[in-house]
Amino acid sequence: MDTWNPAQYDLFKQERSQPGRDLIALVEPCPGGRVLDLGCGTGELTRQLHAHSRAAETLGLDRSARMLHAAQQQTAAGLRFELGDILALPDEPQWDVIFSNAALQWLPDHPTLFARLAERLNPGGQLAVQVPTMEQHGVHRVAKEVARLPRFAATLDGFIHRLDLPSADAYAELFWRLGFDRPNVRLQIYPHVLPGPEDAVEWIKGTLLTAYENRLDRATFAEFLDEYRRRLLAELPAERPCFFPYQRILMWGRRS
Repeated sequence: MDTWNPAQYDLFKQERSQPGRDLIALVEPCPGGRVLDLGCGTGELTRQLHAHSRAAETLGLDRSARMLHAAQQQTAAGLRFELGDILALPDEPQWDVIFSNAALQWLPDHPTLFARLAERLNPGGQLAVQVPTMEQHGVHRVAKEVARLPRFAATLDGFIHRLDLPSADAYAELFWRLGFDRPNVRLQIYPHVLPGPEDAVEWIKGTLLTAYENRLDRATFAEFLDEYRRRLLAELPAERPCFFPYQRILMWGRRS
């Protein structure tokens, strides 16, 4: 089931886009090259990446047909979008840039995954990835707590362990071991100010909770969401406006 909702995702469009723009700024232009954006979503950042890189061809790949429908509004010479799974990448010619903004966190075994991506790069090719790292914040921690309740655990237990990501220093070492020279890996906090704590629930409904929704039937997910909201709002400060520190890892490297 495709649970991605472009309208829900865009409720905090400016806040969600800034880490992606910062990641694009790390990419060095490759005039006439080939660029691949994994998990391109609605395609706006893909179009910006295409212009920034000055590539001859940029392909945005996403598994959500709903997101790709929105992406079709992004047009430019050499820019195209396709439905596809990151774990089933086609045997394309090599790429000069592989880019992924807030998508790879859904996939397991990052050492193996990143090694596969590195193999798809031309010599001198670039890998640029951004992932959230919010495991200790209530918005992610409470989701795992609810997922472990007996009425949800049978369905979700195997999934929640996949959401644990390496640390920033582990990613830096991984880039080095995969042969990227001058890897640039940084942990960055984006301070968002939301109208109130309930807006943190709306934020997470557009991203993390879509993965839980995808694995539960409609009625069960409604129960999950009610319990999640109750627990999270009991934990967050009851203040208006509400400070929401969103933590991301941005990483870039050039293949030797």
